[in-house]
Amino acid sequence: MISRNLILAALAAATFTAVPVQAEQGDWILRVGAANVDPDADSDQIDVAGLATLDGVDVDDNTQLGITITYMLTDIWAVELLAATPFEHDITVNGVGIDAGSTKHLPPTLTFMWYPMGGQESKFQPFVGAGINYTYFWDEEVDGELEAALGAITEPVTGSTDPVPADLDLDDSWGLSARAGFDYMFNDKWGVNASVWWIDIDTEATIQTELADVQFDVEIDPWVYMLGVSYRF
Repeated sequence: MISRNLILAALAAATFTAVPVQAEQGDWILRVGAANVDPDADSDQIDVAGLATLDGVDVDDNTQLGITITYMLTDIWAVELLAATPFEHDITVNGVGIDAGSTKHLPPTLTFMWYPMGGQESKFQPFVGAGINYTYFWDEEVDGELEAALGAITEPVTGSTDPVPADLDLDDSWGLSARAGFDYMFNDKWGVNASVWWIDIDTEATIQTELADVQFDVEIDPWVYMLGVSYRF
């Protein structure tokens, strides 16, 4: 996992050196590296058809290939699109350690960015920004442990403790995002990059069974950390 401490350490290690490597209006910057989505998840309690109340769910982290493409509108203002290979997250039920299921998602994020040192001849080029995110969920799956737990919970109604087959659906999400990071350039083309995003991702989860549908809100709100290389053209 890429920790925020690692990125902060990399930021602290970057030093100012005067060389002509600043980005300019009309430049494109491609950044590629390891991107870790680390959810700060919180969810409603889950009312299982009035028979039991579960303490919500948690969502684990996942690392994939992250890609950003940035266009310099001026020497100090830019627009950037974040993309990645699909992230896959395991979901657990809080308090009881039950594996609830998993999902895949893609979080394309469009960010308007400010380069405070834009136009200055420096290897070190920090940036900050804000934008909007759209998260698409798919391939949601329910784990057998949750189906077995549902069987035990609904036994007073069904007269059986057999697992209850279930499906999981997560609504897509729109939300705001914040962004910070830096490039440390080795020459006028190549450099290293460290970045962090906070993304507002909220979804409504629906567990569907033949007995009833259970709905609850989940705030995923991840921190996203990325370390990689940057190339300007």
